[in-house]
Amino acid sequence: MATTSLGGGAGGDDRVLATAQQIVKSLRAAKEDRDDMLLIFSTFDNRLSGISDLINGEDSKASDDDDLDRFEAAEKVILVDASLSGEPSRQSSSLFNPPNNPAEYFSAVDEIIHWMEQFSIGAGRTDQIIADRAENAIQLAMSRLEEELRHVLICNTVPLDAVSRHSSIRRVSLSFGSHDGAIDETLESFGEVSDRGSHRFHERGGSLGVDLLVDLVRPEAVQDLREIIDRMVRSGYERECLQVYTSVRRDALDECLVILGVERLSIEEVQKVEWKSLDEKMKNWVQAVKVVVRVLLSGEKRLCDSLFGEFDELKESCFNETAKGCVMQLLNFGEAIAICKRSPEKLFRILDMYEALRDAMPDLQTMVSDEFVIGEVNGVLSGLGEAAKGTFAEFENCIRNETSKKPVISGDVHPLPRYVMNYLKLLVDYEDPMDSLLEISEEDLHRYKNDLGGDGSQLEKMSPLGRQILLLMSDLEYNLVEKSRLYEDGAMQQVFLMNNLYYLVRKIKDSDLRKVLGDDWIRKRRGQIRQYATGYLRASWSKALSCLKDEGIGGSSNNASKMALKERFKSFNACFEEIYRVQTAWKVPDDQLREELRISISEKVIPAYRSFVGRFRSQLEGRHAGKYIKYTPEDLETYLLDLFEGSPAVLHHIRRKST
Repeated sequence: MATTSLGGGAGGDDRVLATAQQIVKSLRAAKEDRDDMLLIFSTFDNRLSGISDLINGEDSKASDDDDLDRFEAAEKVILVDASLSGEPSRQSSSLFNPPNNPAEYFSAVDEIIHWMEQFSIGAGRTDQIIADRAENAIQLAMSRLEEELRHVLICNTVPLDAVSRHSSIRRVSLSFGSHDGAIDETLESFGEVSDRGSHRFHERGGSLGVDLLVDLVRPEAVQDLREIIDRMVRSGYERECLQVYTSVRRDALDECLVILGVERLSIEEVQKVEWKSLDEKMKNWVQAVKVVVRVLLSGEKRLCDSLFGEFDELKESCFNETAKGCVMQLLNFGEAIAICKRSPEKLFRILDMYEALRDAMPDLQTMVSDEFVIGEVNGVLSGLGEAAKGTFAEFENCIRNETSKKPVISGDVHPLPRYVMNYLKLLVDYEDPMDSLLEISEEDLHRYKNDLGGDGSQLEKMSPLGRQILLLMSDLEYNLVEKSRLYEDGAMQQVFLMNNLYYLVRKIKDSDLRKVLGDDWIRKRRGQIRQYATGYLRASWSKALSCLKDEGIGGSSNNASKMALKERFKSFNACFEEIYRVQTAWKVPDDQLREELRISISEKVIPAYRSFVGRFRSQLEGRHAGKYIKYTPEDLETYLLDLFEGSPAVLHHIRRKST
């Protein structure tokens, strides 16, 4: 069968192609179906073999026209929005607030980004004009999105609740008095309670416990922020995105520090702050470090992970830049404290700061990849450790060199051991950081063995803090022995030492210091207390008891024996009355120790007096016997109850009895 001819000549060919093209287009078939139809047409008539190229070219032109239409529509959305930038309605309206349509705006930005990604520069003058229009649209859109990023971040920042930031605080009594903790000549800075009854407390911030997961930006705004960040990054505006984000979040963290009580102070300003105010600032700093690292920075890290997703490098940079300002402000204060003038009252707060920063370090190293910041943290941590060691050494020197020459008039417990025990009872709570910081020197070991007569092997078994406390206690005991020599009365020396050592033993036995020094230390000091009691009895009562001996009296009733007997009773009475007059003004503050001391006196004096009176009363019978035997044993028992009360006014009691 011959092939049918639809026309002749070139004109006929064109008409055939046009007719076939119109047929294919009118059918509106899918591309695959059109290809099949074109194949059939080309085999039907060889003049239709070029129809595929013709129709595909038409399709490409139509597609380009559609892309241009979409571009211009997207461009219009952006330009219209930009044209409203100066109007009040635009300035007060977020992209996400009606009547704005964020989906339409983001779709327009996506279209421009897509156009720029697909566009090939240099294809012609017309294409370059379109490229310039696209670049202009992107710049306008990014300016709008920068503004929107800042607005959404600021409006949706969750403020730190200043009330709930504090955990429970353990209040520990520790008096540093009114002289910034300095040990002065009068020792007024020592003591548990001042004359006015006021207390000073070292408040140690408690642990936050489990990590607190908080939203630093309202959750409903997170998706909006992701939409903005995604467009800015895909448009090549990472740097602008970083600047806006970190600027807003840094300001938010700065506000949190203000709420937490952390001020922006220079090192010089910190060093000029008075101790009472500085103590409060240090306490705020400790709590701020815990909150910043465990709550705020961990929250910032989660926020960055959520917003920046797969943009790992930008995510890391945003967090580092956000965290840097806040961390450095905290470190500046820590550095200032580390180089401040050292004085004993600062030790516990410095240790609080050291512990807080040390405990925060692992989390900081996990979150912050900025080596400079981590290096600064390590430097300040090291500085605080050195400051703690130096401050403790200052405390040791103060105790060792405390040489006040004013004795406690009543023989009562000296302010020095009261101060030291309060200090050490609190210090033992810091055994962990102190053990990591302290080391015993050869000089200290030599002094303990030689000057203080200690056993070096005992030191080797103890923790670093335990060794230092043992050395300090030895220094304190030595100092107290030196202070006892300020009393001319040997008996009062013994009472003073007994009072002070008994106080030390009781305080150690009833605190965690018992674990540090051990029961053997307590047993040895109790033995020393008994020795002091024996020394007191010997120094105070030997003369009175010597009056109750039989030597030199004999058993006859001659005048010589009676005169000797009368002198013995007179001497005893005088000794007892002098002891009573003096020692009622002395003070043994501990009820148990005072009672034990009175019992010891009674057991030594009363039986001897009763026996002496029983043996020789008959030789002094008569009108004047009462002149010499002024007291019954029961009277003496009663009078002994007045000793060591610190109240010399009861002297009238004896004078009344002797008349």
